[in-house]
Amino acid sequence: MVILIGGSSHVGKTLVSQKLLERTGFPYMSLDHLKMGFIRTKRTELTVEDDYEMRYFLWPFAAEIIKTAIENSQNLIVEGCYIPGEWKASFTQDYLSKIYCTFITMSEEYLRQHFDLVTDKANAIEKRMPEELDLERLILCSKEFKEDCKKFDIPNLEISNSFMFDADKMADHILHEAKNSTKA
Repeated sequence: MVILIGGSSHVGKTLVSQKLLERTGFPYMSLDHLKMGFIRTKRTELTVEDDYEMRYFLWPFAAEIIKTAIENSQNLIVEGCYIPGEWKASFTQDYLSKIYCTFITMSEEYLRQHFDLVTDKANAIEKRMPEELDLERLILCSKEFKEDCKKFDIPNLEISNSFMFDADKMADHILHEAKNSTKA
């Protein structure tokens, strides 16, 4: 089984992936690491600021890694904001039957009311390079991922005032949904 966790920046994808690793023993791959490998080896002119372009640059490589894991009967979690809405187009039905994907987003109301909490949790699982978070950019990013969820029929776990972030509960939910939707 392969579990894809995409969606907005700073929503807890890496933390949820870590929780899934702890529950399942499945390794996870951060697309941020793949991105930095390409940037640092100068295999691309793209930079850390080029999120949209990077998504479509990285995805073909990530898709082939996913196919290899499935062909080798290996489980894998792939997380990052670089999973495009049209990710399914990269796979045949046989591969798709072994993949579960969900995106995590945040409601605008939640972001506006809890921006300090989002900022404080930025390093919950990884030490990020210092950055100043832009509230309006995070709101726009979540809206774009929510639109992709609707357009491409991707389950969306939206963090809101009525559905607060809880990495353990999210991991349990994702694992339950993944087991029900794939032929594990």
